[in-house]
Amino acid sequence: MADPKGFLTTPREEWPRRPVEERVRDWDEVYVPGALLPIISRQADRCMDCGVPFCHEACPLGNLIPEWNDLVSRDDWRAASDRLHATNNFPEFTGRLCPAPCEAGCVLAINQPAVTIKNVEVAIADRAWEDGFTPPRPPDRLSGRTVAVIGSGPTGLAAAQQLTRAGHTVAVYERADRIGGLLRYGIPAFKMEKRHLDRRLGQMRAEGTKFRTSVAVGRDVGAAELRARYDAVILAVGATAWRELPVPGRELDGIHQAMEYLPLADRVCEGDLEVSPLSAAGRHVVIIGGGDTGADCLGTAVREGAASVTQLDIYAQPGADRDEDLEPWPTYPKIYRLSAAHQEAGELETAPAAHADARLFAASTLRFTGDGEGHVRALHLVDVDAGRRPVPGSGRDLPADLVLLALGFSGPDRHDGLLDQLGVTLDSRGTITRNADFATSAPGVFVAGDAARGQSLIVWAIAEGRAVASAVDRHLTGASQLPAPIGPYDRPMKA
Repeated sequence: MADPKGFLTTPREEWPRRPVEERVRDWDEVYVPGALLPIISRQADRCMDCGVPFCHEACPLGNLIPEWNDLVSRDDWRAASDRLHATNNFPEFTGRLCPAPCEAGCVLAINQPAVTIKNVEVAIADRAWEDGFTPPRPPDRLSGRTVAVIGSGPTGLAAAQQLTRAGHTVAVYERADRIGGLLRYGIPAFKMEKRHLDRRLGQMRAEGTKFRTSVAVGRDVGAAELRARYDAVILAVGATAWRELPVPGRELDGIHQAMEYLPLADRVCEGDLEVSPLSAAGRHVVIIGGGDTGADCLGTAVREGAASVTQLDIYAQPGADRDEDLEPWPTYPKIYRLSAAHQEAGELETAPAAHADARLFAASTLRFTGDGEGHVRALHLVDVDAGRRPVPGSGRDLPADLVLLALGFSGPDRHDGLLDQLGVTLDSRGTITRNADFATSAPGVFVAGDAARGQSLIVWAIAEGRAVASAVDRHLTGASQLPAPIGPYDRPMKA
């Protein structure tokens, strides 16, 4: 604790965003380049180095937050990087994409603005790359054991890096043409530029991890062949089976899933396409779903030049402050948050005056109607009360010639036949069952991430990747030097 009075004398100051009128014209990250480092040491000084740091419990990775806050406040960036990377393989990802449950658990947040933990994390990660604190760490010797990781999202990448560093020969299989899963095709570039992903993949290749792209296991390579070739298989396929909206008019053209829309915008940024086939340019866009995926669609539609864009959230608008009765500290509260995308959508001249951030709360879709050619033209909605019951007389129409469904995901995709070929069992939610050692019902096959726990956060994905790596290492060698599961993993896992 470098400054014992820092939390009293220094106000919270976050990484400033670029002006809206500037950032909506490009796909660069929304933050002002170079503006974080000058303020971050003062912000780290606000950490109280609590005797019981609840931020540890709130973080699925068990990040050593007070330790690296203290090191940053003393300008010891190398040591801070070492402490950060001790629990997190990819802090440059989480520092940009995580909703920061650690800040909700900050003791200072009981009655003051929390420490800017997320900003400190990303500052350490970026400084580590700039100063060369993250060289490749290939193993001293190889174990002779082989592991296949299916899926290259944050769970698969974390597991692969841990096992490669332990000396195993690891191959990551990805059905898309580039590595990264939703980090590559799903997360917009304005939230995380892909150079951060490419830089980390370069490190992993130098350490010895092998990558196999454009391979759909179960279709291009049979599951039996894969199991015969490798000593262990890790399923890190995510939860990509999207939820539907079964209302009249759903069959009309112009209604698409968010994950049909967002990857195309990413491919434009990658240079694969000049214009997205589903571009929102000049169209009235309605996004159904109030979560982060919906917000990603919102920011993308604004950058593509939508005529108007509205996001529908079936839940009532939350308050600005934590409800202490329902969500006491240190739980993660449901409060009103204004993301960068919502801020940008509010700049549209056509945004509803009563909803400057382009969101409609407590709104439920009744049906879609289209034109004579079968294309959607309007969305009919109704306000709902706290029990999601329609409010009489509240029905109205929104113009809509592009509708995006961002309703979340129910479990892993089963279209390629992989799960059936492996013979793994599923639970009532459609996710893959496992025991406390991450093992599935199929011998030698393990599962981690959203495919097992359901749709979740990037910090949970990385934590599960690290944990399954430790379990697989023990399975292959009888013991493991890799970090064992900590924190929330001490709780019983579903069988």
